[in-house]
Order: sequence, then C-alpha cells, then structure tokens
Amino acid sequence: MNPVRRRRLMLVFVLIAAAALATTLVAMALQRNVAYLYTPSEVLKGEAGDHARFRLGGMVQAGSFKRASGSMEAHFAVDDGDATLPVVYTGILPDLFREKQAVIATGHMRGDTFVAEEVLAKHDETYMPKEVADKMALAHNKHGVQTPADVPAQGQ
Repeated sequence: MNPVRRRRLMLVFVLIAAAALATTLVAMALQRNVAYLYTPSEVLKGEAGDHARFRLGGMVQAGSFKRASGSMEAHFAVDDGDATLPVVYTGILPDLFREKQAVIATGHMRGDTFVAEEVLAKHDETYMPKEVADKMALAHNKHGVQTPADVPAQGQ
C-alpha cells in the first residue's frame, strides 16, 4: 500500500470515528434533557423510575391551591382520576392556571412531593394536551368511569 493511499484511508477512519463520537454525544445530551410525561398514578406506581426530570400532567384538584401571603411559593395537587400528587412551585403561575383545569408541570420528585420548575396551563375551554387526555381516559376506563368522549351527544 502506498503512503498516499494509507493516508487517505486513515483520514476516512478518523472522519468516521469523529462522526460516531459526535452522534453519541448528541444522543446522550438529548436523552438527558428529554422530559417524559407521567400522570400522578404512574408516578406513585413507580413508572417514572429514576428520571431525574419529567413532566407531570393532570387536573389541578379543586380546593388544593394554597399560597402564603407575600410568598411566591404555590402549593397545589394534580389529580388524574386515580391518584393525587402534591406539587410545589416557586414563581409566577400562568394567567390561565385555575383549579379543575388541565396543567402540565416540569420538574422532579423530592420525597412524596413534585417540585415544579415550570407550569403550563391549558389555553382555552376545550383544550387538554392529548397525552394527558389519553392517559386520564385510560385511567377512567379501567375503573368504568365515563369520560365526556364516551357519552353520546343529545339527538344522536
């Protein structure tokens, strides 16, 4: 093998190795920053596993919202129809945040409480994130509870 061909072959191997290394590093970075969506019942069953950061989706439980006077720390509970998980969030809540409304919170578990870093509220009267709606419908169907989608409209 002549030196020019050997040098070209070595360059090709180095480029392939560099591309493989870059792909691996990007994949690892993306995997670490992915936030999976879980409902309170999935979290309490341990399905969230060792995910340091994940999204919690469900409805804000009626009567659960509390904020101390002069404090930015909000306490509320997220319910999926099967289970309820307490949430603590420090910051300004979205304008559309209300009890009995859909919410998605991104954060991590600290003991039995979900510590939210970000809270997103639904944007109108009919919207619920598809992932949350599907998981809540599955939870309700396991217990024989009818969801609004199961009830036929009048006149049909």
